[in-house]
Amino acid sequence: MSLTIQLDRYLNVRRSLGYDLGTSERILRRFTRFADREGAAYIDTALFLRWHATLAEACTSTRAARLSVVRLFAQWLSSFDPAHEVPPRGLLPGSVQRSRPHIYSETEIGSIIVAAKELPSIYGLRGLTCSTLFGLIAVTGARISEALALDRDDLDAEHGVLRVRQGKLGKERLLPFDPSVVTQLIDYLAERDRLIGHPAKPLFVTDKATRLTDCAARYNFARACQQIGLRTHQPYCKHGRGPRIHDFRHSFAVKTMIDWL
Repeated sequence: MSLTIQLDRYLNVRRSLGYDLGTSERILRRFTRFADREGAAYIDTALFLRWHATLAEACTSTRAARLSVVRLFAQWLSSFDPAHEVPPRGLLPGSVQRSRPHIYSETEIGSIIVAAKELPSIYGLRGLTCSTLFGLIAVTGARISEALALDRDDLDAEHGVLRVRQGKLGKERLLPFDPSVVTQLIDYLAERDRLIGHPAKPLFVTDKATRLTDCAARYNFARACQQIGLRTHQPYCKHGRGPRIHDFRHSFAVKTMIDWL
């Protein structure tokens, strides 16, 4: 059985437990494609190092993240077949750096949305989609994966709620919000349908009427934040360093708790 097929099983198991594996999947897809091209049936340290040598130069934390992701996959495989070798911890210099949470001010949120509106694209849909997406996450505390998985039919404009079908641990829930948010979403849907020429199923779409991806959302968020000075440029890191989309969720939680006091 190829490593790519085994990867599909691994991702399905971990996602059933509630893990968001967007970044991990991108790393592991590249690794297993390389392994399959080499005809490798098992993971070992030499295979990992050969694969890693083919990648572009990266900062130490990115290299450490690649190793960590492959090690977890190898550990899972070795629990079924000890022929798989888990690359040793510390094989590559550096360590995974945990991001510090950032609590956005109302001014910062507004500036991010304004900057997102100015993101260039052929038909203007990039800025429209990204500004609406970031605004929705900020006012609901939704996870980025939940927001991107939304379809237009998940919006109940009459009752002012969104149906989250793919929440953590696969649970479904309703997200209530202010009537002003309903108006913003209705206006967004009308304008995006006009631009693409038909009512696409996904809620947040690209110029090609396809669902906006996690990678694209994070990249455009970083671009908007760099425009207003919230993220700084870093070598080998096109997204730079600074606050993240997920910090909208932290900020929403903190604001909610403060309002309870």
